[in-house]
Amino acid sequence: MELGILTAPFEDMDLMDVASWAGKSGFSAMEVACWPASGGEKRRYAGTSHIDVDGLSTGQATDIKSGLADRGISISGLGYYPNPLHADSGHREEVTGHLMKVITAASTMEVPVVNTFVGGDRSLNVDENWTRAIEIFNPIVAHAQASGVRLCFENCPMIFSYDEWPGGHNIAYSPRIWRRIFEQWGDAVGMNFDPSHLIWQFIDQTRFIKEFGGQMAHVHAKDVMVDRDGLYENGTMSTGMGWQIPRLCGLGDVDWGDFFSGLYRAGYDGPVIIEHEDRDFEGTEERVKRGFLLARDLLAPYIK
Repeated sequence: MELGILTAPFEDMDLMDVASWAGKSGFSAMEVACWPASGGEKRRYAGTSHIDVDGLSTGQATDIKSGLADRGISISGLGYYPNPLHADSGHREEVTGHLMKVITAASTMEVPVVNTFVGGDRSLNVDENWTRAIEIFNPIVAHAQASGVRLCFENCPMIFSYDEWPGGHNIAYSPRIWRRIFEQWGDAVGMNFDPSHLIWQFIDQTRFIKEFGGQMAHVHAKDVMVDRDGLYENGTMSTGMGWQIPRLCGLGDVDWGDFFSGLYRAGYDGPVIIEHEDRDFEGTEERVKRGFLLARDLLAPYIK
């Protein structure tokens, strides 16, 4: 396994500066955020563009990879997390067009994984969204296959704010949908697994890893705390609003011993990438770095 970081919180730092800090801090991999360089989505921990994938040349790709290697860093995957099933067709076309460019860039860089979301239209039910997902992703998955890239979806419901409530912006959150994903596209796609999203949905982590561990091609390490007072006040019908609190590893409710035990039993030996969305460790570059280091110290003993 390799321990690394998702670069999204360092939106104002150059990629090589992030890599220099990461390498010196004991990390060996990075998932590189690849939102459009021209700007766009600005929700929390989104919009960062550490590689401009639009027209990326072989020479540029070689320079980036060699620069990271000089700093002791490999690329675990390229990350771009939009909503490909958005209600607005123009928005869907814009983000899926960029996703295709990210896949092409990954192929040029010989990076094996691109991480993204299936997406979701909160006004549609899950089955209606799934019908749209098949139509939209068939050509994207085919492009990834032809490019030698594995497209990986994260198991995040994307329901952190009321503009995403009540249905969320990503339907790939439950075992029921994950079975459909692998029945539809098989090994052409994989899972970018994040254990935190199971906790507040009350989905059994041990059972989930046992069922889907073989399809996990990339792993995020993020914690979550269930605020029991918030849950009491709002109830489960609020779908997490007011009581799911993203935390850094070790500061929430994820059982990390069980997590790594399950991954090892499933044969997973890939990157474990810390995803930082903890409000207690943001606001300055130094606070973000401190948060990553806290998570590093919790996870490092499990990774050999």
